[in-house]
Amino acid sequence: MKRITDLLLVSLLFLSVSSCSDASKKSEDTLKSALKDKFYLGTALNQSLITGTDTEGLRVLREHFSSIVAENCMKSIEIHPEEGTYNFDLPDRFVALGEQSGMFIVGHTLIWHSQLPAWFCVDEKGENVSPEILKDRMKGHISAVVSRYKGRIKGWDVVNEAILEDGSYRNSKFYEILGEEFIPLAFQYAQEADPDAELYYNDYNEWYPGKRQTVVRLIRTLKERGIRIDGIGLQGHLGMDGPSLTEYEQTILDYANEGVKVMITELDLSILPSPRRDVGADVATNFEYQKELNPYTEGVPEEAATAWDNRMFDFFRLFLKHSDKISRVTMWGIADGDSWKNNFPVRGRTDYPLLFDREHQPKPVVQRIIDEATK
Repeated sequence: MKRITDLLLVSLLFLSVSSCSDASKKSEDTLKSALKDKFYLGTALNQSLITGTDTEGLRVLREHFSSIVAENCMKSIEIHPEEGTYNFDLPDRFVALGEQSGMFIVGHTLIWHSQLPAWFCVDEKGENVSPEILKDRMKGHISAVVSRYKGRIKGWDVVNEAILEDGSYRNSKFYEILGEEFIPLAFQYAQEADPDAELYYNDYNEWYPGKRQTVVRLIRTLKERGIRIDGIGLQGHLGMDGPSLTEYEQTILDYANEGVKVMITELDLSILPSPRRDVGADVATNFEYQKELNPYTEGVPEEAATAWDNRMFDFFRLFLKHSDKISRVTMWGIADGDSWKNNFPVRGRTDYPLLFDREHQPKPVVQRIIDEATK
């Protein structure tokens, strides 16, 4: 009788250990769990996710991601369409969703030349406003948006895409009216509105040496003037033929050497041929549709899918190598069907640039990333 009892106890103990082992394995079988000691894994939220209509996307979000950023609803044309008029409905819901899910919440973006309301930089005649008026409008906009979410949004993309690949400044309305000074002013206003929020500069194609050098000078200038800059967003709009891992790694190292956090932002990897290597992420870019630029309308051949998988894994392995310097890696969307790359830089294309497919199923690279992070 005692032997039977002992055998039962051993069996129960085995089942208990196996159950714990399975639970432990399951807890590590998500990107969020696997990367929790490395960096935040974020994603951009579109309207369908924010409003809850994309239920499958929300499932993936809560299972795999630890940070969110607003894809469009906080851009100035959406949140401040007319002077004196703010639209906080979607931003409020975005922040509430992040808080309910325990996410690190990022606001995007305060000052950007694109998706800018027509009134912001001009008078009633359509002529550029004076520097004083533009400063007042910038401060009013930044103060209203940042202070509303003070203590809730943990980091802000203060200025977005102000520098060109050769290192010169983009000739935006902000630059025309205020020169380079518009960037320090934006950071100053954001710092005043929420002294505890992290403040970032965000841009694409920063692996171009000229652009990177200007960003480094910007970091130094802000610090010398006592204006806080906490991190640089290194946009990850990647292609199959560029940038190289060496170019990307050097950019990470150069920014980390300036004493700021490095964040990989807006990460997606287009599997489609690029019309030009330096396309970047300027949303105004649009090339004429050509059939050869849209080869995978019915799905991706195995060889091409494997090549994509390997390249995405190589970048995540690079991020893990430098996890002491990188605080966040943010995908620009959850599933392929939601990606802006389906229409950029050629409208009507079918692209496959994200970690989850159109059915919200993980691609093979997801498990490879989990295994690499937990080995």
